[in-house]
Amino acid sequence: MSQVTEPLLQSTGVELIDVRRIRLVEGPPPYVSAEDEAAMNRVWQESVRDNPLLFDGPVASCTGLEREGPSELVVTWARTTYRYFALRRVPGAASWLPSLFVSIVQPAEDGGLVTGRMSASTAAPGRWQLPGGTVEPPLGREPLDLAALRRHAARELVEETGVEADPGDLTLWLVSRGEQGNVGAVFLAPPLPASVLSERFAALVAEETARGCEPEFDRIALVRSPAQLAGFDGPLADYLEPVVRRYAAL
Repeated sequence: MSQVTEPLLQSTGVELIDVRRIRLVEGPPPYVSAEDEAAMNRVWQESVRDNPLLFDGPVASCTGLEREGPSELVVTWARTTYRYFALRRVPGAASWLPSLFVSIVQPAEDGGLVTGRMSASTAAPGRWQLPGGTVEPPLGREPLDLAALRRHAARELVEETGVEADPGDLTLWLVSRGEQGNVGAVFLAPPLPASVLSERFAALVAEETARGCEPEFDRIALVRSPAQLAGFDGPLADYLEPVVRRYAAL
C-alpha cells in the first residue's frame, strides 16, 4: 500500500480524495504524556465553563490514512473522547489526534447544496459547514465499517436538517483531509426540491424549540457556487469551499 499522507498530523491545506470504498481498522488508543494530559484536562475544563453543554462523549479519532487500490482507502482509528480534541489548543502538544467525521452533500433540485451555521450550544458556534458530525465508536462487537458510516451520516442529516434519508441511498463520494489532518467521509444524498428542504428544516426548528432545545443549526442556506461563501457571516469549515467547488464542476 502507498501512503496518501505522511505524516497525517502534519498536513497543510485541504485535499479531496476520490474514493468508492473505505476500509476501517481499529488501532490502539493514543499515548498521552502526563504533561499533555494535565494540559488537556485544563483546557477542557475551561471549554466546559464557557459552554456547559459540551459533553465528553466517545468519539473515533483518525490515526492513519492509506490508499489501497485506485478507489479504496484504509482508515485507521482509535477510541477517544471529545476532550482529546482540546490538545489542539495546547502549544507543543505531541499526542493530539485528528477527528474522523462524516459530511453529507444534500443537493436541492436546482443545484444548491444545504449548508448550516452551527448554533451557540455546539462546539463550533457560528461555523458554516455541511450537515454531519464526528463519528462515534460502535458499541459491543458492532463493526465500524462503511455501512456504519452511512447510518451515522443519515442520522446526522435528519438531526441537523430534518431531512430523512435511507442510509442505502447515500453514496460515498469523497474523503476530505483537512488543514489539521481531520478526515471526513463525504456522502452524496439524492436531490430534493428546495421547498421541501426549507419546510423540513423549519419543522425541525419548531419541534426542537417546543422541547426547549436549541437546534444544532440555527440557520441553513442553499449554496450554488463557491463565490456565495464569501458573504457568509461566520467562519467556514475548511473543507466547505473545496467541496462546493467540486460539486459545482460536476
